[in-house]
Amino acid sequence: METFFEYEFVRTAAYYSVTVLGLILFLAIFELVTKYDNWREIKRGNVAVAMATGGKLFGVANIFRHSIEHSDSILTMLGWGVYGFVLLLISYFIFEFLTPSFKIDEEIANDNRAVGIVSMIISIGLSYVIGASIIAR
Repeated sequence: METFFEYEFVRTAAYYSVTVLGLILFLAIFELVTKYDNWREIKRGNVAVAMATGGKLFGVANIFRHSIEHSDSILTMLGWGVYGFVLLLISYFIFEFLTPSFKIDEEIANDNRAVGIVSMIISIGLSYVIGASIIAR
């Protein structure tokens, strides 16, 4: 019985580690596609950037949560997590495309909190859709 608990602890640590590394990598990718410096803006107190970044963090973590639940290996979990992230990234570009009257990045960089909260809700909401569509083992 002790071996079983040890395995569960190791497996949990492995899933956690892969998820944290994925979050770091995916935030770096989001940093590349946005026209503002997320962490500098957050340090300056830009609430819109904090909301948009928080939504992205929550969204990616939620996708990983579903990928862990429906995977029997770390590799499968990572595959679903990457696929979900790509879909979330595409939704960011769709949001930009659907608002031709203004630039999302510029509005968020200017601390437009209305745009920041919509960006956050899109990331969170679509992460639930993406997560729910992950195929069980």
